[in-house]
Amino acid sequence: MTAFNTQKKASRLSGRKVPDSLTRLIAQQSSLFRETLAEREEILRHKWFLSERAGRDVGFDTAAYDWISHHRAAWRDAWRKHHQHLVAAV
Repeated sequence: MTAFNTQKKASRLSGRKVPDSLTRLIAQQSSLFRETLAEREEILRHKWFLSERAGRDVGFDTAAYDWISHHRAAWRDAWRKHHQHLVAAV
């Protein structure tokens, strides 16, 4: 169970609402959240390269599909190796 889910469960059991700022803070500390943000940045970079090559904006969906199909596995392995301290629980 993640820290986020634990906090949500604890707040339900205690009857107190967890402040949204605390929920955001917990989510931002999540290794999955950080990996997802890094992945999004890579897709945006890939979109720029594809768009430059095509001479037009190829769109996020096209870039995401192409990046996931061709680059995601190697990128994820390298990212997780470099960020081992964050992904120990993933």
